[in-house]
Amino acid sequence: MDLFQAILLAIIEGITEFLPISSTGHMAIASAFMGINKMPFAKLFMIVIQFGAILSVVVLYWKKFLNFKSFYFYVKLFVAILPAMVFGVFLKDHIETVLEKPLVIALVLLGGGVVLLFVDKWFTNPNIHTEEEITIKNSLVVGLFQVLAIVLPGLSRSAATIIGGMQQKMSRQVAAEFSFYLAVPTMMAATVKSLYDMHTDAPELLTFKNVEFLFIGSLVAFVIAILAIRFLISFLQKNGFRFFGWYRIFVGVILLILIATGYIQS
Repeated sequence: MDLFQAILLAIIEGITEFLPISSTGHMAIASAFMGINKMPFAKLFMIVIQFGAILSVVVLYWKKFLNFKSFYFYVKLFVAILPAMVFGVFLKDHIETVLEKPLVIALVLLGGGVVLLFVDKWFTNPNIHTEEEITIKNSLVVGLFQVLAIVLPGLSRSAATIIGGMQQKMSRQVAAEFSFYLAVPTMMAATVKSLYDMHTDAPELLTFKNVEFLFIGSLVAFVIAILAIRFLISFLQKNGFRFFGWYRIFVGVILLILIATGYIQS
């Protein structure tokens, strides 16, 4: 893995982390195309730079995260992250295995794309228009939807949690913003766990060069993600999810073609 590949993956992560098109799927496709998808450090890199992307949420919504008077906000995030923490521990090997199978990711991209074509028609008349109106029950349901993205890499954590929020009668904007908030503890936990596992199982991979790649990748993902978040909120308010549905279908079809022609191994 070289610096160009690291920066390219970081740009892809920054753009796709908060869009409902699957950052994991896009990075898995890109890494497979570059021939680095089975490298242990590449797997670690793709998880750690997600933390750089979610730091953009803390910067953009710092008033929300640093408002320590609103303890209920932190309680809701804790409840929402619990299902992912439980399932993440038991499904770690499953996740790593699936990430090496572009065919599975292609099929999940296609299926998720079809769902996004219709989601705006399924969930109408929201009655939750601010984060303060979200209840503990709402938070738990969104957290359970997040588990779907763990079980099916390529589904998109963002898509799963936003749809979960809309199913709980949140407006598009509130569902998207709660998805952003939830990404912070979720990806922080995933990053810490991955670094700990790497330090324990393969400390030789944490060389100065690799740590430098992790820092650069996280920084690039952070900057790009800020722009992506601002774009998504504005786009969803005006257009909904249909465009992202067609995009996922297009990417899924292209990936199937690349697999069928042997450019990417399934």
